[in-house]
Amino acid sequence: MLLIADIWNKNKGEIMPKLNMQGPFNLNENTIDEEVTKTSAGNYALGRKDDDGIFMVSYVGRSDSDVNDRLKYWIENSKRPLFKFSYAASPKDAFEKECQNYHDFEPPDNDVHPDKPSGSNWKCPVCEE
Repeated sequence: MLLIADIWNKNKGEIMPKLNMQGPFNLNENTIDEEVTKTSAGNYALGRKDDDGIFMVSYVGRSDSDVNDRLKYWIENSKRPLFKFSYAASPKDAFEKECQNYHDFEPPDNDVHPDKPSGSNWKCPVCEE
């Protein structure tokens, strides 16, 4: 099985970064419930496969409390047919991973830098925003 991290980035001449997530899976309620079985903070990436079968990241996000529930929001609100996900040990870990994924992949459908949770003073580990 070929992983995105094993693919040579032809445009930049370097190995592409890893999402470190499970998947890809079809973005539908049954699959989300089968694969995302814990109620937990977590991260996700939405996308599609290219002609070579490589998962192409279109959007990255997080949930501070229930990644399963957050993914279900995207079923009706996304044109992206696939998702990847990972659990996070805490909301802060989810925020930091979302920031890292945002900077690593520059997803075309993320319009703005990830927001920190309200009431927190956390900073992005990459750009300190």
